[in-house]
Amino acid sequence: MSFRVVRSSKFRHVYGQALKREQCYDNIRVSKSSWDSTFCAVNPKFLAIIVESAGGGAFIVLPHNKVGRIPADHPLVGGHKGPVLDIAWCPHNDNVIASGSEDCVVKVWQIPDGGLSRTLTEPVVDLVYHQRRVGLVLWHPTAQNVLLTAGSDNQIAIWNVGTGEVLLTLDCHPDLIYSACWNWTGSKLLTTCRDKKIRIIDPRKGEVESEAIAHEGSKASRAIFLKHGLVFTTGFSRMSERQYSLRTPDALGEPIVTVEIDTSNGVMFPLYDPDTNLVYLCGKGDSVIRYFEVTPEPPFVHYINTFQTPDPQRGIGMMPKRGCDVATCEIAKFYRLNNSGLCQVVSMTVPRKSELFQEDLYPDTLSDEAALTADEWLAGEDAEPNTMSLKERALVVQGGYVASARAPLAVSKPARNALARDKPRPDRSPTPADPAPTVAGAPAAAPAPAAIPPGIEKQLSDLVDEIRKLKSVIVKQENRIRALEAAVKSAAPTPEPAPTPEPPTPAPAPAVPLAAPVDDADDGMAPDEV
Repeated sequence: MSFRVVRSSKFRHVYGQALKREQCYDNIRVSKSSWDSTFCAVNPKFLAIIVESAGGGAFIVLPHNKVGRIPADHPLVGGHKGPVLDIAWCPHNDNVIASGSEDCVVKVWQIPDGGLSRTLTEPVVDLVYHQRRVGLVLWHPTAQNVLLTAGSDNQIAIWNVGTGEVLLTLDCHPDLIYSACWNWTGSKLLTTCRDKKIRIIDPRKGEVESEAIAHEGSKASRAIFLKHGLVFTTGFSRMSERQYSLRTPDALGEPIVTVEIDTSNGVMFPLYDPDTNLVYLCGKGDSVIRYFEVTPEPPFVHYINTFQTPDPQRGIGMMPKRGCDVATCEIAKFYRLNNSGLCQVVSMTVPRKSELFQEDLYPDTLSDEAALTADEWLAGEDAEPNTMSLKERALVVQGGYVASARAPLAVSKPARNALARDKPRPDRSPTPADPAPTVAGAPAAAPAPAAIPPGIEKQLSDLVDEIRKLKSVIVKQENRIRALEAAVKSAAPTPEPAPTPEPPTPAPAPAVPLAAPVDDADDGMAPDEV
């Protein structure tokens, strides 16, 4: 006698609930770019969305309490000269966000607490390296101020944002890079490429440790590292059917499981929660969010449920766990961007009767403290990311976590100013950039004047020529005015006598009525007589 035993899991009954429209964000002009990006980034303080903007690229940053209809003239972050393609919040500072654009520049911004009161156009630092558009920005999970960028020039650059310098460059992709993901400790990098291969790379050595064909389809694929080292990928089959697979790093070419989902043509973004081992699949153009649980038991990837809405989604963002509401047993929160301009908030909860803190749902989660500095990571050190307990540090005030105060991002560079707009392009070599040596205890020397680039020198010369032309015009006008004044003075004697006899003319006026009685005295003549 055989019978089926129901799998035991505390996440079998996870369900999604969309918030009311007045608790969402409306009237947002979401970007119409065809780039395969989520267009949305969320942290416990702010919501950032890439929007349509005339005359360049921009994105909007909203505090979580600014719900409802957003005014059309709301301040933006708009310093790019081309459309913004990707944005990412720093995991170690909730006020710092990076953006990549079609203008080939990566900018890092400091957002003030409370949001923007006016349009922000001056970034903290410009990161100039890529020769073509930058479509991917990704922060390091454990090292402070380490940022990865990937462009359409098939190059990957790893930056130290604190100095504005390139630490490492990777040139191991023959075609466009679709996605990148760090592993749990930030020691390995997982990428997908247009050549249909996924690669595991040691970024500090610049070596590809393993590579394999992931999905046979020609459309974009995505890959992420799971907490325990496994690789989860999404892509398309040869018949353009969407599918996902689970693999081990040692055998990338032999997936543990591959499952076909449907025949839709939207790229699927896997969003991973390492605390619960849940993977959420959100497709561009889909109206559903599917979620799965990854376990060590076959079939390893267990389908749980599907959250369905009537409106298709253009982009999506996932809130970090420290921004979820533990009082309602919320384990995930999503921000869906609809075509109508609505950013819909979806809360994933596990129903529990008790109102106490559920320790089995909320293990220690990623904190906003960095485990390493950029120099330590570059020197070869690895560390587990710092974690925090939501029971101790999560304040359930209006359903969220109140982050601790952070110092503004400071950019320091011994050799040249990192904020300079026209700084020399860094060397495109895989060797790390060495900072200028400094003497301990000695006062910092003033930076040497940098050579003026040819482009700036030409602009300055053109400006000087314009000033000279303006000066000549002013001199000509002054001479003309003087000549006119002299002509007026030479012609002045003719009208001078006129004002002299005029003043006495009113005086004889009263004498006219005095002569009237003399004429009126001859009353014997008729009016028509002469």
